[in-house]
Amino acid sequence: MTMNKTILCAAILSLLSIGAVAQFRINMGEDSPLRKLQIAEMAVTNLYVDSVNEDKLVEDGIRGMLEKLDPHSSYLTAKEVKEANEPLQGNFEGIGVQFNMAEDTLLVIQPVTNGPSEKVGIIAGDRIVKVNDTIIAGVKMPKEEIMKRLRGPKGTQVVLAIVRRGIKDTLTFNVIRDKIPIHTIDAAYMVRPKVGYIRIGSFGAATHDEFVESMKKLTSEGMESLILDLQENGGGYLQTAVKIAEEFLQAGDLIVYTNGRRTQRTEYKAKGEGLFTKGKVIVLVDSYTASAAEIVSGAIQDHDRGIVVGRRTFGKGLVQRPIDLPDGSMLRLTIAHYYTPSGRCIQKPYEKGKQKDYAEDMLHRLKSGELMSADSVHFADSLKYYTLKEHRVVYGGGGIMPDEFVPLDTTKYTRFHRELSAKSLVINANLRYVDQHRKQLHRDYKTFDDYRQRFEVPQSVIDGIMAEAEKQNIKPKDDEELQRTLPYLRLQLKALIARDLWEMNEYFTIMGETNDILQRALQLL
Repeated sequence: MTMNKTILCAAILSLLSIGAVAQFRINMGEDSPLRKLQIAEMAVTNLYVDSVNEDKLVEDGIRGMLEKLDPHSSYLTAKEVKEANEPLQGNFEGIGVQFNMAEDTLLVIQPVTNGPSEKVGIIAGDRIVKVNDTIIAGVKMPKEEIMKRLRGPKGTQVVLAIVRRGIKDTLTFNVIRDKIPIHTIDAAYMVRPKVGYIRIGSFGAATHDEFVESMKKLTSEGMESLILDLQENGGGYLQTAVKIAEEFLQAGDLIVYTNGRRTQRTEYKAKGEGLFTKGKVIVLVDSYTASAAEIVSGAIQDHDRGIVVGRRTFGKGLVQRPIDLPDGSMLRLTIAHYYTPSGRCIQKPYEKGKQKDYAEDMLHRLKSGELMSADSVHFADSLKYYTLKEHRVVYGGGGIMPDEFVPLDTTKYTRFHRELSAKSLVINANLRYVDQHRKQLHRDYKTFDDYRQRFEVPQSVIDGIMAEAEKQNIKPKDDEELQRTLPYLRLQLKALIARDLWEMNEYFTIMGETNDILQRALQLL
């Protein structure tokens, strides 16, 4: 090792010690584990037979340490930090279009209302073929690479070459990038007279504002009961979950608390003045409802403010603290557990270092029969807790067990349908149909209600999917499987077409007709 490198390493370690000693009390003595790790890294970097990437060596070392801990402690590169945070921050900077790839071409599904693309005249159905001087159509450019070229700092300009159906020449648009909102509420509508429905996709920075706006809209339409759909909601910001829960609870009601080995118990309580503290509430959950979504579900259940319907939730009750590193990368280190108001730990059991078993938990639930029958879930008496007002029995041990269990209907999603979806045959058929008939559809169906009542997917679309499936050797096992596939396939296509003509709200309005958990909630109301 050169003298200069030795001095540099010593200086870096000295700075690290000064900056971190007050917080972490790092022991930098000769016998400390950190000193041992430092020597090992220096030895590999300077003495190993082949050249090594020192940055990657350190990253691999960090990952190796974290892999031996819990399933949710992790290391993120600077790029991964940005990608992970963006969906929750409530906005990004770009041109403002919803798009999909159709036949290796970027097809605009919808421009964002009042966004930079809509302002210059880009419309649904346009194909973006060139970004500045780079051709992006027909060259099999990865979607991530295309997005990187379209996005950029607010105020910067991008020149787009666009092909529009019915116009011979290529059109050119100069778009000034701007902040584009990311909506985390997928749908909000009156599902029945006096019954509102809100589906939250994740808990981001702007979710509470969106939720308040949706609640006020539904209240003005006569909502007296609410179905809060948290199915497939993987979580997000703790503070956002607390704000959402506050809208249903009374002042002083405990929402969640955290506790860890080196972190004191921290309680989060409702401040009062919630928007919906009286009407009936039903929360919809499934096996992919996790983290912040489990906090809201557990708080409503424990305070007997409403009932939970569906299947046992994921069981992510570990609190991660972000630790920023100098190069923009980050450690997400688990420091505590989440507990519901009755004292239940949300986190499901795990063995340290056995990440694969943890990741395959959903498969284990399916094989055990848990997704088909609540009787397959057995709880020890030590996991028995009681709700805070009506003293109903609820159970800890991982996840939120619903008050009303709804079994998974495995007959609805056939193997044939899964293969059609996996090969993108369904989405591609939808994109082609909407692209070819968009103007006609808007003429024929002035409103979504009219579309919902009268529109039927043409047989030609189904025939096209079947023909393409035949080419790719995707076949139903028999006619019985085909007949079971067709009703759900038609409904899915109708919902996808509605999404492309209007918004995600309309998609979920249609798909809700076959959602067993939602239908059970409506029966209970």
